[in-house]
Order: sequence, then C-alpha cells, then structure tokens
Amino acid sequence: MSSPTNRRVCIVGAGAIGCTLAARLGAGGQPVSMLARGQTLAALRANGVRLSDLDGSHHSPVNASDSCAELGEQDLIFICTKAPALADLLPTLGPLIGPQTVMVPVVNGVPWWYFHGLPGRFAERQVRAVDPDGALSAALDLQRILGCVVFITAETEAPGAARSDNPHLMILGEPDGQLSERLHWVRALVEQAGIEARASEHIRDPLWTKIIANLSSNPLSVVTGATLEQLYGRADLRGVTAKIIQETLLIAAAYGARITFDPETFMRLGADMGAVRTSMLQDYGHGRPLELAAIGDAVVELAGYQGLSMPVTQDILTLARFRGEQPTTH
Repeated sequence: MSSPTNRRVCIVGAGAIGCTLAARLGAGGQPVSMLARGQTLAALRANGVRLSDLDGSHHSPVNASDSCAELGEQDLIFICTKAPALADLLPTLGPLIGPQTVMVPVVNGVPWWYFHGLPGRFAERQVRAVDPDGALSAALDLQRILGCVVFITAETEAPGAARSDNPHLMILGEPDGQLSERLHWVRALVEQAGIEARASEHIRDPLWTKIIANLSSNPLSVVTGATLEQLYGRADLRGVTAKIIQETLLIAAAYGARITFDPETFMRLGADMGAVRTSMLQDYGHGRPLELAAIGDAVVELAGYQGLSMPVTQDILTLARFRGEQPTTH
C-alpha cells in the first residue's frame, strides 16, 4: 500500500459529484485519476477539473482516461456514477483493483451492499430493485466496500466543471460497523481536501437520512419541475413531501435506524437550500435515465420485507416514472 501522502486515487464518473470531489482532492494536493469518456474526457484532458464552491474557484489537473488498464491499479476508488450505469460499469473495473484497493460507492438511494455485514434475518439479502440478478454483488467483492453517504449538492456547468453553493459533507463507515484502519485513512484523505468528513460506526443511520432527503425531493421534482426551495417551502408541495418523509421514517425505524432530525426542521433546512434543482430533475432535463430504482423502488422493496406499505410514495414514483418516459422538450 502506498504511504498516506502518496495514495493512488481514482474517481470513476465525472459528473457533478465526481468533479466536485476531484477538484477538492486536487486542491488539497492529492493527485487524482479520473475515468471518463466523450466530451468530458476531452475537457478534462484539455482543462483539468474545475469547481466553483463556497470556498471559491478550484482548478486541478487530473490524469483522465477512458481505459482502466491505462490508469492502472489504485489504492482508493470513488464510484461516482449514477445507479443505472453500475451493472455495465463494475465488471470493467478489474484493471483498477489491486489486493488492498478500497472501493467507495458514492451513489444515491439504497446501495446494493445495504444488507452486507448485517446480522440477523436479513443477512446478505440482495436488494433486487438495484441488483435484480446479483450481478453487482458478483462483479465486486463486497469486502472491498467502504460505505459512504454524501451530502453535496452540485450541478454540472460544462463538461469537467461543476458548481456547488452549499457546504460539503461526507460520512464514511464500514458496512459491519468496524472502525477500521482504512476507514480512518480514507476519512483523513477526504478531510484534507477541505470536505467535512466523519467516520461512523452506524453508516446506515446517515444513509437513511440521505434516503429520506432523496425520496422526498427527487421524484416529486420530476413530476412538478420544482426546486428544493419550492418542494420544502411551498404550502401545497410541503404537504406531499411531509407524507413521503413520514412513510420513509417508518421504514427506517423498522430497520433500526436512528434518525436524529425533526421533520419540520428538515423541511425548513431543505427550503433554505434555495433554488437548487435535484439531481433527478437535472437528469430528466438532459434526457438521462432516472435513478428511480435506487432512490424509490428499493425503499418500497425494503418496506415490503417488513410488511409495510408506502402508498403516497408509490404514487409519486409512478408519476415520475411516467414523466421520465416522455420525451423532453427544450
């Protein structure tokens, strides 16, 4: 393994979150490789990665390629792609992976590793909404995975360039709850990049907080076209988001998650985020696949395992799915 000051770090996926992470790591002195393609790859090679956030403007050169073999073995890989891309992506990452490589999936919704490391009746169960045939679990040794919950709002301004107008927070944790050596060095590396980084013995607790944030905003934003300020601030939309939050809180509680926020405070903080478009609304606007399976269907699946239902949430998911299947007009 490389020394703490000489880690080989690769970011797979150069969207808004991937570029934010790459730019912050680069600004903190950490060399970064990026796996990208098309216009984004060309932009990264020509201009490096660029970010505008609350700390100013950041620009960093990166080693960008569309070839895992060219990038070579890494110590740490952040997987920053959308959930629908994982099935095709994960089996191709072999050349990046060495004996000690740590994989950090930075994905929305319920991750395919959710039941990994859990004791009891759900031990090693698959989340079929996101990994229906077990391909993700088969493609990547689950022992390599370090859980991650990212609270970063960012938008792509141009290929290889992102903008973020809110503070950055990453929470990291082992799926089995151990405070491992790798958890500590990954947390320190992220913190060195100027991102608030926390290590958690209960990574599914903040994961459920993020699931609630995503599920109460993303699908409804596609149906309505509303920003976070509107979804959580307008009286008519607040009523719908509140019902989704309550339904999801029941599921989180059924799985033993300790959620520390008050729903009213949560919605006020959401409204205070301003005129931010959700990642799903951005995807819809660009005609990209929507992450409804990971953000919504998987939660409904987990509800079913506990004998619970989510009627309002399911209705909004149905509407969002219909909307996503219609051609967008620009």
